[in-house]
Amino acid sequence: MTPIAARTPRFLAFSLVASLLLVSCFPAPARAGDEPFTTPSNYGLTGLLETPNARVMKENRYRLGATQVHPYRYYFGTVGLFDRIEVNGRFIESLGIPTKTGSSSKDKAFDFKLQILKEEKYLPAFSVVVSDPHGTRVYASQSVVLSKQIFPFDFSFGFGNGRLGKKQLPDQGEGFKIEMFSNPGAWWQDALPFGGVQFAPADWITLMAEYSPTRYERQTRDPAQPKYFQEAVPSKLNAGVRLKPFRWAEIDVGWQRGQEIGVSASVSFDIGRPILPIYDPPYREPEPLRRNPIADRIAAALHATGFSDIGVEGDDFSLRIDAENDRYFFTPNAVLALLDAIAPIVPPEYETVRVLIKENGIPMAEFITTTAALEGLREGRIPRDRFFTPSAFRTRDIGAPIPRTVNRRWFDWGIGPALEVFINDPSRYVSYRLGATAYLHAFPWKGGTAVLGVEAYPLDTVTTADAQLSIPVRSDIALYKEQSAAVGQLFFEQIGKTESSIYGRAAAGLLEIEYAGLDAEVALPLFRGRLIADAGGSLVRKRARDDPFGVTGDRWYHTTFLGARLNFPETDLWFDVKGGRFLAGDYGARFSVSKFIRGVTLSAWYSATDTSIFSDSFNRGYHDKGISVVIPIRLFLGHDSRTAYRFSLSPWTRDVAQDVYHYQTLPDFIGRNTDISLDKDTRTLFK
Repeated sequence: MTPIAARTPRFLAFSLVASLLLVSCFPAPARAGDEPFTTPSNYGLTGLLETPNARVMKENRYRLGATQVHPYRYYFGTVGLFDRIEVNGRFIESLGIPTKTGSSSKDKAFDFKLQILKEEKYLPAFSVVVSDPHGTRVYASQSVVLSKQIFPFDFSFGFGNGRLGKKQLPDQGEGFKIEMFSNPGAWWQDALPFGGVQFAPADWITLMAEYSPTRYERQTRDPAQPKYFQEAVPSKLNAGVRLKPFRWAEIDVGWQRGQEIGVSASVSFDIGRPILPIYDPPYREPEPLRRNPIADRIAAALHATGFSDIGVEGDDFSLRIDAENDRYFFTPNAVLALLDAIAPIVPPEYETVRVLIKENGIPMAEFITTTAALEGLREGRIPRDRFFTPSAFRTRDIGAPIPRTVNRRWFDWGIGPALEVFINDPSRYVSYRLGATAYLHAFPWKGGTAVLGVEAYPLDTVTTADAQLSIPVRSDIALYKEQSAAVGQLFFEQIGKTESSIYGRAAAGLLEIEYAGLDAEVALPLFRGRLIADAGGSLVRKRARDDPFGVTGDRWYHTTFLGARLNFPETDLWFDVKGGRFLAGDYGARFSVSKFIRGVTLSAWYSATDTSIFSDSFNRGYHDKGISVVIPIRLFLGHDSRTAYRFSLSPWTRDVAQDVYHYQTLPDFIGRNTDISLDKDTRTLFK
């Protein structure tokens, strides 16, 4: 009999393949698919413990979690970005490895998984997994993996290189490298087999066992290797149990590497799904108001429903209503709430009702319907999901707003929590500020906004050990962020729109925490909003750190850009590109991609500019990059709201591809008020 220790990885591979083929001979039961085996591995990507499987998270679902398997500690966030595509980001701590940024070594990585084939009756699911393809690539690997379910069992088998292979992959720096595609032969020579099985006897518990080929003693660039892995680990077999006390929560405990207990906890939710159901009570007209003129009754109803700057006009055939939406996140929701409020009031002699939605007095979209359809909606004969079929939105040729309005909104204010996180600071790997921001907006006339923003951060760890870089346009922002309280913004902005739908924006004052000056932009939606072309630039000086209203130095900085936004509302995606001259004088482009999921916006960006103007090693050859999420507060309130908070994560001690922080860009001001986006929203919001 051959001893177990003498069996080679290839022998294990053939054994696992044979087992998987045998499993595939059995027809899968009705429950076959990725569920319920879409739970995280140690580092977040869907899998077992140290190895991935071919399963992916459900589209538009996310999870957050943490794992500790000494000496590693992982913090991860994973998103089912599309059907078949999963993206994972993680921070990795190697405990007990002191560095100049703290008592443990830290690194970051991102991973993605593409499910090429979904599981069918006789065929397994097949996925490609790419881990840590950029930067230091300490934990990089690429693998192919199969998974086959015979419920309650799920079998997985794959091959991987790098972390899962014979040797560690090299540093890549600023580029991306995936040997599986660039050099398949080398990938195969380096690849080793892995596999495992999960057993889910009940919805709340799963048992798992895996073979992990990771050769820790050969991961020489891993900060933990010299101290903890001078020799091979005692075992490549891992086993554990997964407990799900709730549908959205999971706790894992496992015995790993033959020497460590691993513990993991994670939560997962559907993106954009409200924590509290959103309900705005219908308007009920008070009896005394019913004796007033029709225009006054409509204005009172709309003001009580969440609208301002209301105008009402009528002729022999049509009723025209203008209103500014102050409450509803989606324009179709605003229109429906408006029509619900006025339906009992509108006289039957009108044939059509025209509703113009404004933004600070600027006409954005018009909705036209018939009084017959409105009556059918009020009486319940026409359901909400069919109401928009005989009616129409349009954003061009909608004319000027009604000049005489009531319930004009002159001011707006708010206070909210603020969290800023910065990574790759040499003095501290992660710096952050936690506090609050407050704003006061005044609207003196159509399209005009005076903005005052103040901020206070009682908890502030921002500092830096960096020497000044060659062209410090943003790397010196720590000098501004170290202030516990500041006037973040004080400026005036004017936005206008022509009859041909050309938008313009100009702002002057203290534009952001570091720069004061002028900022201007023009934009034009084309092809029903499929494309928004824009151009703009800024002329600014640095603000004085010891004077909240002053500037310092005599140097002016300027930017000039041409840009475009390409909208694909069919898949809730848009792509932004802006090219030109950035703050430091580097020319190039910044690319970003955003996905819109029920009000939540996930974004990632990457830049490519000529960095030869920089003489320091931090900036030369660097590409600015980061991720952000915009979360509407309506998800937590139980009623509708237009307020949203943005959280971003990016390196901050670099000067490449930097721009002035804009209060709002014209593509964002236009937002979903384009024909193609309104069409999509009316089809999906009322399903």
